[in-house]
Amino acid sequence: MELLLCEDVEHLGYLGDIVEVKTGYARNYLIPQGLAIPPTKANIRSLADEKAQRAEQRRLVRRQLEALVEKVNGAEAVIAAKANEQGHLFGSVSERDIAQNLRAQGYEIADGMVRLDGHIKEVGTHEVTLKIAADLTATVNVVVVAEDGALESIEQDSAEG
Repeated sequence: MELLLCEDVEHLGYLGDIVEVKTGYARNYLIPQGLAIPPTKANIRSLADEKAQRAEQRRLVRRQLEALVEKVNGAEAVIAAKANEQGHLFGSVSERDIAQNLRAQGYEIADGMVRLDGHIKEVGTHEVTLKIAADLTATVNVVVVAEDGALESIEQDSAEG
């Protein structure tokens, strides 16, 4: 069944696109949700201006995302975590920890952009991929260092004495 999209639909198309979908998907989801309408000439004309505006918005957003990739690619996030003498962390470093560190450095990174196979559980340098958009990725180095509890106690002793 052919439909004219009234909104951007992920994995299907953008506003103003004419798409071919299964009848059940059209009748049970797209049309009742107001995401698509029949592709008549009048409907196509009514969406033409908005389609051009949305296309321009997508171009601007794409440029911003590309600039973010260039800016963040190769950045370094240093995260301190409690670890034993062998370098094993008592907890782990998660996607959220990495994203927070990058945001603190001024990068606009959402937690969901950080891609880890599993949480980082060792001290050292780890290469982490950021998925900025479906086809835009960047790589950052995450340096996990052990928090030094002994240093804190030395500082407290010198402050008291």
